[in-house]
Amino acid sequence: MYNNIPTKVLTGEVRLSYANLVQPRANTNDPNATPKYSVTLLIPKTDVAVKQNIDASIEAAAADAQSKIWNGVRPPVMPVPIHDGDGVRENGTPYGDECKGCWVITASSKNKPQVVHQSDINTELLPQDIYSGMYARVTINFFGYSKAGKRGIGCGLGNVMKTRDGDPLAGGASAAADFAGIGATPAPVAPASNVGLQPGAINPLTGQPYYG
Repeated sequence: MYNNIPTKVLTGEVRLSYANLVQPRANTNDPNATPKYSVTLLIPKTDVAVKQNIDASIEAAAADAQSKIWNGVRPPVMPVPIHDGDGVRENGTPYGDECKGCWVITASSKNKPQVVHQSDINTELLPQDIYSGMYARVTINFFGYSKAGKRGIGCGLGNVMKTRDGDPLAGGASAAADFAGIGATPAPVAPASNVGLQPGAINPLTGQPYYG
């Protein structure tokens, strides 16, 4: 529970994956779907308190949906949006290495979330400072749904507070990583004296001949 809303949770520090927080993205499996902002949260399994809050909020959402949209009947097998990163996806493929040791939740919203830094929660981050792989705390809200004969619990995306940078998960590397150790070219150093120089030798700093 967060801010006395039973279905809402403020996570601890999580890592972000598949972060579509700057521009909404449409579901490629449904051409008629409305584009949404979304992000996948990698929640460390060591954060037991947050997992308990999530379980309680899912239960609160299910109770609310049972009375309001499921006609008093709870699904015997209720789909929930939290998954085991050490297991496999619905299609049987394993989750990526970044998911190991984590609970995995994907949250989405039609509304653009505010993405701020913990050092200044009143100013939104620039797009280039928002990426998959960074760490953050996120507000999420669980809700029941009934669509096309399917009933279950979904996860809505609230706002995002970046806590620190992390290795990008988009498959690319930063310029600093690519050029570490070779980005700075040392300036040529002039000899301590012109003793032993060949006649007409050029000073690399001035471009002029040495004298003497």
